[in-house]
Amino acid sequence: MITLGTGQNDLEQAAAMLAAGRLVAVPTETVYGLAADASSPEAIRRIFAAKERPADHPLIVHLPDVQSLALWARRIPPAALQLAEAFWPGPLTLVLHKARHVPKEITGGQETVAVRLPGHPVALALLKQFGGAVAAPSANRFGRISPTTAQHVVDEFGDSEEVAAVIDGGPCPVGVESTIVDLTGNKALILRPGSISAGQLETVLGYRPARAAQQEGPRASGRLKSHYAPATPLFLADDEDLKSPDGETAVLALGDTADPGGFLCWLSLPARPEAYARGLYAALRVLDGSGARRILAQKPPASPAWAAVNDRLARASS
Repeated sequence: MITLGTGQNDLEQAAAMLAAGRLVAVPTETVYGLAADASSPEAIRRIFAAKERPADHPLIVHLPDVQSLALWARRIPPAALQLAEAFWPGPLTLVLHKARHVPKEITGGQETVAVRLPGHPVALALLKQFGGAVAAPSANRFGRISPTTAQHVVDEFGDSEEVAAVIDGGPCPVGVESTIVDLTGNKALILRPGSISAGQLETVLGYRPARAAQQEGPRASGRLKSHYAPATPLFLADDEDLKSPDGETAVLALGDTADPGGFLCWLSLPARPEAYARGLYAALRVLDGSGARRILAQKPPASPAWAAVNDRLARASS
């Protein structure tokens, strides 16, 4: 794997790699994605091999522009166009009925396809240079902590022959994966919470979409019970759990919670959901590499503003 910058020559090189069927890790506003030509089943299969991802776990297609939506989906409801106008480019994925030509490798064998227009300037510039759409799940081994820097990708795939390059676009500004909304039924359904909240969706749709139950709706990225997980067992902790220091335990604390001393490692993230989300995966990687036998993550508030963070922590602790 080589590391590329964000200049025109680097983007041309990355686009040529994609056109040749190779994998390139790309920065987006959410996390780094492992991109492949979305029109090439062979290239898409390389994503599954590199990530060790189950073949029935669908991918998200990243579009170069809104006009490309009609190339990948059919029976596009007015709600999809309204949400695209409001939130694209940005961290919102729409699940729609797939166009006939969409490779089954992308959809996990389903009749639906997940699409979004990323809101990162480097990702958009690469898509424009490439001239097509890419499939791009998070650039990490399946089920593990998502990468939010180019170094995280190198840590995951530096010795892999499957991944040709990573484009270093700096830290991801959102830090957790996109909100996924299913629009194949009569009403929108949130399959995965993200930085775009149910309240924001309500302002566009005129009603608050419900959160799907675990097995409800189409299969989609990030919906398995265990996901985003460090190799070190992670447990959600109440305040009282952090008052008994343990030299074999690492802690992810919330806000200004005082470190009592005695824990192997103690990291704090801001008590603001956007800032916490931005630092979550990087913090988990540090704690996972600390040598601890377990990680305690102090429970954030159970309010709608924290829905995406609480979803990621719940899956990481399963």
